[in-house]
Amino acid sequence: MKITWILPAIGKKPGKKYIGTWKMEPLTIAVLKAMTPSDIETELFDDRLELIDYNTTTDLVCITVETYTAKRSYQIAAKFRARGIPVVMGGYHVTLCPDEAALYCDSIIVGNAETVWGTMLQDARKHTLQKRYQGGVGSYDVQPDKSIFTGKGYLPVSLVETGRGCCHSCEFCSISKFYCSKYHCRDHRLIVDDIKNASHRYTFLVDDNLVADRKNAMQLFEDIKPLGIKWAGQGTLSMAKDEAMLKAMKQSGCEIILIGFESLNKENLKQMNKSFNYALGERDELVKRIHDAGIGIYATFVFGYDNDDESTVHEALEFAKKHKFYTAAFNHLLPFPNTALYDRLQAEQRLIYDKWWLAEGYHYGELAFHPKRISAERMSMLCREARKEFSSAKTVLSRGFASLGRTSPLMWGLFWGMNLRLGEEVDQKMHVPIGENLDELPK
Repeated sequence: MKITWILPAIGKKPGKKYIGTWKMEPLTIAVLKAMTPSDIETELFDDRLELIDYNTTTDLVCITVETYTAKRSYQIAAKFRARGIPVVMGGYHVTLCPDEAALYCDSIIVGNAETVWGTMLQDARKHTLQKRYQGGVGSYDVQPDKSIFTGKGYLPVSLVETGRGCCHSCEFCSISKFYCSKYHCRDHRLIVDDIKNASHRYTFLVDDNLVADRKNAMQLFEDIKPLGIKWAGQGTLSMAKDEAMLKAMKQSGCEIILIGFESLNKENLKQMNKSFNYALGERDELVKRIHDAGIGIYATFVFGYDNDDESTVHEALEFAKKHKFYTAAFNHLLPFPNTALYDRLQAEQRLIYDKWWLAEGYHYGELAFHPKRISAERMSMLCREARKEFSSAKTVLSRGFASLGRTSPLMWGLFWGMNLRLGEEVDQKMHVPIGENLDELPK
């Protein structure tokens, strides 16, 4: 028996091979590879990096689906099913939209696949695939088999999962919906072994909110401290109120932390149910504490909430330039299916597309709804302009010298590799058509 895994791209620009800007290893596939019996042959096509061989000889195609890649996933599935090859789909989008996904494949896995992977494979061997497998939502107790990534040319960063989910309930977040606002930590012994087996100098601790459980986080930092690694991860601004935590993070090797500021506007934060991010009077001080601890910040902002206009985008840009963040993302709000945000915008009749991820003519970088204080087109342009300004030569140079004083020399070198191409990557990703034509597929 042979399995073919496929990780779809967002889409392709006409006449060009679209290259994803963050060519990270698809860790989920490595975990499933580790759980696959050795007598099953496996292969992986990463649509972001290479062409898919639609004529490959295989017995089962497994596709990991995100909302951005749903349309292309369905098109890819159709090509294999036309050859009589069964297709199984899983991932966040499948869990959020199971009835939709089931129209385009032979079987779906809802939730995390680890608990049902073995059963699904047994059924596939017997040609008795069920239409639906109900997976779990917790962490896993196996080490990923990254041999499936050989020769793929991913970024030289080792991904190590430390937990799943988040205890918060932000209105726009599909992760919160997927995990029902609960955090699931991974066994620290597995994390340590995973890091020891890593093949790269840099490690990204994959976790939706690394500091969601303080006790767990502090013990994790203590456990990985002897390993002498340099790592990045995701946290929250409120962690800067905890001096002991910042110190433990740095001592364990933390160099960069991604923080979702999302908005600097209190009413926006209240609307997105992110009141824990207020810190209005102390925001600058908290940022300074993180920088003083020797940790760089990857700041993210999202625009399109009801109090957003041109001024709020400009304010966020100036805030990011003032603090000379390691890097930053200025994103427009996107209503993911079955989130509280999607339901609210649908009830207010503000959606431009009922299902933007399947809509004909929808392109990456466009808003899928009507903001209250600005046009959708203008908001999209403002986000692009903010990204371009933040990646301008003058701003990058200023941020680069600030980074030298905050992070290690190793991370300073990575800074230039990451930031010098930001402006080019903004234009590369803008207006990529989502998926391909689906006229021949069921709606």
